[in-house]
Amino acid sequence: QVQLVESGGGLVQAGGSLTLSCVASGSIFNSNAMGWWRQAPGKQREWVASIRSIGTTIYGDSVKGRFTISRDNARNTVALQMNSLKPADTAVYYCNKAGLPQFPWGQGTQVTVSS
Repeated sequence: QVQLVESGGGLVQAGGSLTLSCVASGSIFNSNAMGWWRQAPGKQREWVASIRSIGTTIYGDSVKGRFTISRDNARNTVALQMNSLKPADTAVYYCNKAGLPQFPWGQGTQVTVSS
């Protein structure tokens, strides 16, 4: 069974940067688009960004121009570079396949942006 492990979250001041990383067990990246989602307290999970196996990227409007998604197929990892962070970016961040059926969700990584 595929396992997704996210890391890199933390507490940062508004305007700061963080880089999240997701490692997946098994050789699943090469043919799958991958993405990042986030869930703030009391809100539904929100899609953030996706990257296709060939590297094409797409972003949600709220993060466009601030976040960059990337992948390393050889290492089964997908990263999310987050710049110019805002308090509204505070959430638990998750990675998963950008398509159905998705893999079991990992535990996520907490990002907290203070004002």
